[in-house]
Amino acid sequence: MADRPTAREAIAALTADFTESAVPAGDTAGDGPLGWSGYAESRARATALTGEQESVVHGTATVGGRPCVLISFEFGFLGGSLGQRTGDRLEAAYEEAMTRRLPLVSLIATGGSRMQEGMIALTQLHRVARASARLRAAGPAQLAVLRDPTTGGGWATLGAGADVILAVPGAQVGFAGSRVRPADADPGAYTTEGQLAAGQTDAVVPPGELPAAVGHWLRLLAHREPPPAPAPVPAALSSAGLPRTGWDAVLRARSASRPHAEAYLDAYFTVRLPLSGDRCGGTDPGLLCGFGLHDGEPVAYVAQCGTATRPAGYRTAARVIRLADRLGVPVLTLVDTPGAANDAAAERAGAGAAIADAFAAIAAARVPVTTLVIGEGGSGGALALASPDNTHVTADSYFSVIAPELAAAILKRSPDQVHATAGQLRLRPQDLVDLGIARSVVRRDPPGQ
Repeated sequence: MADRPTAREAIAALTADFTESAVPAGDTAGDGPLGWSGYAESRARATALTGEQESVVHGTATVGGRPCVLISFEFGFLGGSLGQRTGDRLEAAYEEAMTRRLPLVSLIATGGSRMQEGMIALTQLHRVARASARLRAAGPAQLAVLRDPTTGGGWATLGAGADVILAVPGAQVGFAGSRVRPADADPGAYTTEGQLAAGQTDAVVPPGELPAAVGHWLRLLAHREPPPAPAPVPAALSSAGLPRTGWDAVLRARSASRPHAEAYLDAYFTVRLPLSGDRCGGTDPGLLCGFGLHDGEPVAYVAQCGTATRPAGYRTAARVIRLADRLGVPVLTLVDTPGAANDAAAERAGAGAAIADAFAAIAAARVPVTTLVIGEGGSGGALALASPDNTHVTADSYFSVIAPELAAAILKRSPDQVHATAGQLRLRPQDLVDLGIARSVVRRDPPGQ
């Protein structure tokens, strides 16, 4: 692309506050580790064209008032490819982020590993993966911005390995670049939009909106050392009184007119940024995940929207909960599902393993998890996203081991006994408090914390 921004133009478009870090010492003389004829001349031409000595620039920056370590790729330097000296710079950037305990932001535009350095170039991916793992273990977040193109090892390490992945519209994104993929491959699969639909990225952000988006994310992803306070319980959005019977509770929870997840999230957060996809090729539009600001403090959220939750939804939820746990951010879950999806496609997509992963993420979380049941609490598919010790319910919700209709069928009861079965299940909000499953029935004013 003739109008592709350079590495420094990409930095300047994001922030005016950038200080380049010292370049690690390294031998760049001659034709490289393979003695590739003409490689020295190619590097010299790349430097003359771009003014850079390598394919990445790195340093410290402030974006949206938040400090970070910033990496920017120069595609004009041998296609933004990764060689040994590139690996030196990337490793130094990760090390600086770890030492300073700052998040790492990568502005990626790369065609992959540098052929002229052969396996030496390819093994730089090990270095990047190791540096990324060390930074993740230390706590700070990693955010990637996918420019055009983002392919090969750069996508499979800095890009796909980031905690939050943003991409500019229309960029080529994929492990296989345009010259090496199958001739009959669907080109749409290798685009920003295709990767978003496949659950591989979190959001498509126009270039002009990147400074605000990155700044918001850096605020929400700031690492916090002390254990955080639990996320406050949202106020109920309905003024409904307690249901008289179990079947009344079921009908209220299933009503299309009661408040759903979007309304609760809009009322709770002043800023809300979504995370999308399970990184395994799937998304679930019936599950909303991300980070937001409530009373000026970050809170991660996982919210069911009243549909059967797909395996991709549980995997996305587990990803968000684990990220929040690493960053020291409390979690809010909104439970509202008739249950986990149980069709053949869900089974083939690993429903059992995905639900188990969600249970495990909440069980292992060191940060507090707050749950509000806002509608249907359908069996294990709902319980997988519920806090074991801080769950609250609204007056227009229920929580049950199984739907009353299914319970009656399993017990070989006639259809006219469904209502009585609902009562026996003790699934009303007030029953759940009496049983110790829920702490409170939430009204329009939230309970004291």
